[in-house]
Amino acid sequence: MAYKDRCKPKKLVIYESLAARMQLPDDDWSHYCNLLKGYEGELKFDALTEQLQCECIILNDLLLEVGGKTFQIDTLIITANPIYLFDVKTFDGDYVYDSEEDRLFKRPNYEIDNPLTQLKRCETLLRQLLRELSYSSFPINASIAFVHSEFTLYQAPLDKPFILPNQIYPFLRTLNNAPPGLTDKHRRLAEKLVALHQPESRYDKFPAYTFEGLEKKLRCGKCGSLSISIVGKKGICKCGEIEKVTDAIIRHVHEFQLLFPNERITTKNIYEFCGEACSKRRINNVLRKSFNRRGADRKAYYERRDI
Repeated sequence: MAYKDRCKPKKLVIYESLAARMQLPDDDWSHYCNLLKGYEGELKFDALTEQLQCECIILNDLLLEVGGKTFQIDTLIITANPIYLFDVKTFDGDYVYDSEEDRLFKRPNYEIDNPLTQLKRCETLLRQLLRELSYSSFPINASIAFVHSEFTLYQAPLDKPFILPNQIYPFLRTLNNAPPGLTDKHRRLAEKLVALHQPESRYDKFPAYTFEGLEKKLRCGKCGSLSISIVGKKGICKCGEIEKVTDAIIRHVHEFQLLFPNERITTKNIYEFCGEACSKRRINNVLRKSFNRRGADRKAYYERRDI
């Protein structure tokens, strides 16, 4: 079991909502697809690392900062020696590596950013952070794990830290033979890194959107479509998902708050956001039971109880 689990990024959650409720510009749609593909690839890698039986501490999805620079770590595995740093890539298709110029091309001749540049930056900043935390003696083994089964890298250099799809299982088997020896110092490092993790990046950007410009309907929590019909006390989606209306309303309150953090949670706003599929009375009853009421009468609004 991972010491720090991977959560779906807030940025991806917002993009999923927007993709269902508006027509995303082409660039934003492509960015959304890449975010989703990357997240699914990371989950695939997580499923493999969870099977490790060696003495280790697994930290997934860390967003850290050192010297005013932020960097993201897909997977960090702390063993007695060394610390394994993984950058997970979900490239698919045929690629060629030019070793003379350290350039990566997707066939036939489309150059993409060399992932080694990002890996080196991440490794350097992690080393700086470890030095600040007084863990500079811990060595780092950094690699890029290509997890897509249909990824092929021609002219793959042997001297680069690439783990190709057919090499992942052998690599993890080798890691699984890591000798024991974790100490309290290793565990304190894991605790410090988790404490330093930033839940979201201040550099995240989103397409422009407004409340008026979004399609307002009940969105399925499983397939993400706007295809829920209310039948009695249940919401039924065309994909077959069935959910209590109460739970669906609460879920949409959270979605509304995520998209519009500066707007107040009111019966009117949630009624409109749900496409008027639920009565105002039903929504008001859910808000009263599940949220803290502020104000009175027409000026009443609600806040989450964990605030």
